Amino acid sequence: MTILCDWQIQNAGHDGLVVPFNPDQLNPASYDVLLGGMLLIESAEGPELVPYPLQDHTEAEPYLLRPGQFVLAQTLETFNLPDTIAAEFRLKSSRAWSGLDQALAEWCDPGWHGSVLMLELRNNRQLHAVPLWFGMRIGQMVFHWMEELPLKSYRLTGRYSEHSTIMPSLG
Repeated sequence: MTILCDWQIQNAGHDGLVVPFNPDQLNPASYDVLLGGMLLIESAEGPELVPYPLQDHTEAEPYLLRPGQFVLAQTLETFNLPDTIAAEFRLKSSRAWSGLDQALAEWCDPGWHGSVLMLELRNNRQLHAVPLWFGMRIGQMVFHWMEELPLKSYRLTGRYSEHSTIMPSLG
């Protein structure tokens, strides 16, 4: 596999790889993604994660992720990977330096489409909250050209395509 460079990501972005596509989020070998408008958080009422809107939280008035707290989050962007491109998510180093951690569920198979990326976020700090807000640069996507087409596309085998909002695990 070959990593796509900026102009290749830009061309694919204009063709619908990333929606919305913003050239200001383009890096030499990746594309910055923004934190979307919904979290799934724990509740004292039960083990299920419950929706929490993030749209009203800004950098000045962020959601404070408590020490040790785990949430599911989503990207603002929707992705449409053709059968020729795979992708992986990487947390921005500045977010990791602030104490934020992201689980290793980061791979996106060729053919995954019509979906926001779900993120598993945890505050690793012991004493202080980590701020989260709608639209913050949370991570970056690295895109890979496939040398060959897969026998079966994720478009046919996957369960997480066509999801426009955050959702719990399908098992």
